[in-house]
Amino acid sequence: MAHDRCPRAVGQADCLYSARVFCLPRHLQAFGLSLLLLACSPALNWREVRVEGGGLSVLLPCKPDRATKTVPLGGSPATLAVMGCEAAGAMFVVSVAELGQAERSATVLLQWQDLTLAHMRAVQPVRQPVQVAGAAGAAVRIAARGSHPDGQAVEAQAIFFARGSQIFQAVVYAPRISPDAAETFFASLKLS
Repeated sequence: MAHDRCPRAVGQADCLYSARVFCLPRHLQAFGLSLLLLACSPALNWREVRVEGGGLSVLLPCKPDRATKTVPLGGSPATLAVMGCEAAGAMFVVSVAELGQAERSATVLLQWQDLTLAHMRAVQPVRQPVQVAGAAGAAVRIAARGSHPDGQAVEAQAIFFARGSQIFQAVVYAPRISPDAAETFFASLKLS
């Protein structure tokens, strides 16, 4: 059968066959296999999770740890629910704070942004408006470089947004942030 043979430029020993007689040179087989292995990387095992008390769902690349505590935000105590995990050298964190008063949201959200940047000793942060499904008004995405308290360099990308009396932060910290991982994480943010 004429279809059972590889093209003349490629010998029989250099081909991979399937039931439909598919010919692929060995060097392309190796390339395809490496792409398949990268796509199935266990370092980023994305799963949809819900943030407790916030009506927020997000994709995280690992099983998250969760904590809830009372913290001072905007001069008053607020309940803060935090969920996060570490994968492929990056830390992914989602937090929601209940302020109790919707009119305080915008002011406290700005303070939270400033605190986050100050904690990482941020240099020249870049802010841009973004949309988050279900959020009240425009959200803000911030990208910055800075350092940990121990002096190690760190990059951060974060989105801050609000709905009613709740304020939210989704942030990625890493020595070097993967653009694909950050986009997957941020694009998945949805309030229900």
